[in-house]
Amino acid sequence: MEEDDEQQRKIAGVVKWFDGSKGFGFLTDPEGGADILLHANVLRNFGQSSVAEGSHVVAIIQKTPRGMQAVEVLEITPPASEPMPAIADLCSATPEEIAQLPLLPARVKWFDKAKGFGFANIFAEKADVFLHVEVLRHSGFADLAVGEAIALRVVDGRRGMMAAQILSWEKAAIEARQTQPGGAAALAKLRLVAGAV
Repeated sequence: MEEDDEQQRKIAGVVKWFDGSKGFGFLTDPEGGADILLHANVLRNFGQSSVAEGSHVVAIIQKTPRGMQAVEVLEITPPASEPMPAIADLCSATPEEIAQLPLLPARVKWFDKAKGFGFANIFAEKADVFLHVEVLRHSGFADLAVGEAIALRVVDGRRGMMAAQILSWEKAAIEARQTQPGGAAALAKLRLVAGAV
C-alpha cells in the first residue's frame, strides 16, 4: 500500500478532451509529462458523466503500467472562456444575478448534444426545464446522461423555465454548505431529495 501512496500525487491539469461514449479522455500534465488518462468511472465518482474540454481539474493521479491515470477527481472548474453567447432568455442576467438564484435539485430527462439542447425535471415540479448546450459548456459539462442528478439555477423565460447554470450534485452540495444562507438546510434538502428526483 505504501508503494501505491508514493506513486500518487495531486495535480491541477486541463482537460485535453473527454469522450463520454468512449468512456475516457485525457488531462494535460502541468509538469509537462505525458497526458493523464481520465476514466469515466473516476469522473462519475465525482458526480459528473462528462467534462468540457479546457476545464481545469484538480485530481489525484497514479502511475500505472500503462501510464499516468487519474484515480480521484477533487475539483472541476469550467473553462475560462469568452462571455456566454447571447441566449434570448439570459441576455439581461449577469453572472452575479445568476449566482443569487436558488439551487434546485433535478434529474436529466434527456440531452442531445448534436441538437444542442435537452430537458431536466426539478423535484416536485411538473414543468420541464430547458437545458441549452452553451449553458452546459459554460458550466463545465460536455454532455449529460439520462437520469444524471444535477442542480440548476433557473430563470423563467419566454417559453418556460430555462437553466441559467448547471452544477454537479456534489458541487451543489459543497456550494450550499459554504455560500448560501441556510446552507445546512439547503444541503439537507439536497440530500433528502437525491433519491426521489
